[in-house]
Amino acid sequence: MRRLILMRHAKSSWADPGQADVDRPLNGRGRRDAAAVGRWLAEQDIVPDAALVSISTRTRETWAGLGPAFAAVPMTPVEALYHAGPKPLLATLRAAPDVAVVLILAHHPGIAEFARGLLGDVPEHPGLEKFPTAATAVIDFDIATWAAVDWRQGGLAKFVTPKELA
Repeated sequence: MRRLILMRHAKSSWADPGQADVDRPLNGRGRRDAAAVGRWLAEQDIVPDAALVSISTRTRETWAGLGPAFAAVPMTPVEALYHAGPKPLLATLRAAPDVAVVLILAHHPGIAEFARGLLGDVPEHPGLEKFPTAATAVIDFDIATWAAVDWRQGGLAKFVTPKELA
């Protein structure tokens, strides 16, 4: 059995309109939301063995903001995750380290499409369509290795948005 924690970055700042997209940091709400999701994951005893994170500032800050339960987890910045669509996200997951639980932290709309594509049965939840900032899906797979993961194999174990945690 393998478990994927699929997370969209938290709310980013648009305070500097001339700033390159890749360099946009989190805003105050984003920092609070990242911490709230991190606490929720830790309370659910859902902590990854490895994290694959887009190279953007906002994704790396989201990762850092998840909190102390994630401090010892190895994190790898992955350039291919920056604004990736479903196919590059799947390729990244297939190449993930050989661990039981992987977290991928990336961007919308690719992350929403990827989540829905992985699920064998897509439940009715408006958050799965919109995948708002800091939304997090926990998807379980009955596979031996990440290299074997494919579309429609996953089962949604949990899904949360920061609004649901407020």
